[in-house]
Amino acid sequence: MSRLRITPWENAQRTVDDLYADMERRISAAPCGNCPVELTSAFLKLCLAQSCGKCVPCRIGLDRLADLLDRLLDGQGSQEDLETILRTAHTIVDSADCAIGFEAAQMVLDGYVAFQDDYLAHVTQGSCTANFKSVPCVELCPAHVDAPGYISLVGEGRYADAIRLIRKDNPFPSVCALVCEHPCESHCRRTIVDSPLNIRGIKRFAVDNAGEVPVPPRAPETGKKIAVIGGGPSGLTAAYFLSLMGHRVKVFERKPKLGGMLRYGIPAYRLPAEYLDRDINSILSTGVEVQTDCDIGTDITLEQLRQDYDSVYMAIGASKHKGLGIPGEDAKGVLSAIELLDSTIRVEKPDFTGKDVVIIGGGNVAMDATRTSMRLGAKSVRCVYRRRISDMTALMEEIEGAMAEGCEILPLKAPVRIETNEDGTVRGLVVQPQVIGEVKGGRPAPRNADVPEEFYACDVVLMAVGQAVDSAVFAEDGVPTKRNNIITADDGSVPGWEGVFSGGDCVSGPATVILAVEAGKVAAASIDEYLGFHTDISANLEIPAAPFRLKNATGRVDLTEREANWRKNDFELMENCMSEQEMAQECSRCLRCDHYGHAGFKGGRLVKW
Repeated sequence: MSRLRITPWENAQRTVDDLYADMERRISAAPCGNCPVELTSAFLKLCLAQSCGKCVPCRIGLDRLADLLDRLLDGQGSQEDLETILRTAHTIVDSADCAIGFEAAQMVLDGYVAFQDDYLAHVTQGSCTANFKSVPCVELCPAHVDAPGYISLVGEGRYADAIRLIRKDNPFPSVCALVCEHPCESHCRRTIVDSPLNIRGIKRFAVDNAGEVPVPPRAPETGKKIAVIGGGPSGLTAAYFLSLMGHRVKVFERKPKLGGMLRYGIPAYRLPAEYLDRDINSILSTGVEVQTDCDIGTDITLEQLRQDYDSVYMAIGASKHKGLGIPGEDAKGVLSAIELLDSTIRVEKPDFTGKDVVIIGGGNVAMDATRTSMRLGAKSVRCVYRRRISDMTALMEEIEGAMAEGCEILPLKAPVRIETNEDGTVRGLVVQPQVIGEVKGGRPAPRNADVPEEFYACDVVLMAVGQAVDSAVFAEDGVPTKRNNIITADDGSVPGWEGVFSGGDCVSGPATVILAVEAGKVAAASIDEYLGFHTDISANLEIPAAPFRLKNATGRVDLTEREANWRKNDFELMENCMSEQEMAQECSRCLRCDHYGHAGFKGGRLVKW
């Protein structure tokens, strides 16, 4: 019997697989602002290279599409060429035999709908409207924090300066060092080499080692007064920057303490109060005044604030609980996840000892409620979600962390009703198993499986299916709203309300911390200009020169967590900080795209707003 051997074809295929892996990393690190027509052309040629050439629509049609796109890119295209591109792509979608052909043509059609202005610009101007940005980490941070700058400062041991640089754009360095969803890492160019930098982890090291860092001095007093409604991340961000600009700011907060959902919606094992208080105290040190336990509409009206202040910023957040509308939702033992998380900051926390708990939802709030229930002593914790685990909006590390702590994730289970005992307490949750189906709106839609309903006995049901804006009192005054969200222009101004601005979750709906910071930063700039000023904010720091060295592939340093069997029993911070050795290695991985990339060619980083 002859021995099996590795054939030359298999070796060649391994090389091709490596090329695909390299391509995947390059695509995932694609910078913002690339010409979409050129990218479409490149992807189309890749699909053409994958084609078997059997069917005419794929073999000839894709080649024809590629030629037409090249004509556009060369500045020789016409309106007739655009019409031919659309007609050809529709024909391929309808007639190609396999996915290589019809999905490639569909990509062209989708791209034309999304980037029609760019296609027309190539015809009329011979160029693209895309604005190339070569520092993805800065561009993709909603607050545009200078990530390469503070990474280089941390690498040199200048931790306090790193905090100062972060604060130029984001007054919550401590908070974001722990709970930011780090969109800056999603297109990190280091991915082309190996994997993205752990930017949030580097920030955490700076926060833990910088000590107390004073805020910069305020600009000269302007004599203007601004009222901020809401002491969450968006309102406090606006208050911080407006105060630095020299305006007098007063924050009106309904709760006893500032922080909004940072304090009342994120559990202490992810965000200890001392980290949050550190940032808030720094914000207040700029001269911001505060009035807590103040309910707008009862203690003071919006119209009164308009009369007493030169401008008003509404940042009331989205803390109102949403329900599913299923039978039994009003039973004793049914709580909102937000209500549970709020209660955990009290001296006497809820006691779930010996109880079976079911959480409904698949987002980060659902994971927070799931892991919190385990820490409150629950006998069993299950999280049910009507889609797959891969469809959950929660961060994957949160899902994996919950499972490591002994919580069970039950995907493809749609809640039907909550059954109760004779005394009105929760007896259990009935779910209908689902089958994942057709993609609708970018997500696979589940549908009922042809199997019977299932029953999960439990004592507590936690609803984590979304939050809404409690804007009724403002809508009664005439503030424009849509589905409870406040309507604003791009600069945050409220149409028809002179001097009134709004932003954050109450405009966008429930979002992330860094998006709330962005909204507050935009509002501060808009209000400053509305008041007749154009105040620049800069860090006045010298960034270390970019080193010249080879960038060998090096593994990413991931943050570790305390052992699951220990952390699940308390509310102490679960995440460990990098060591100094790990920090130094991770900082050295930065490619300094701000210097070696297009930003350096154009004059370097933005040192001001």
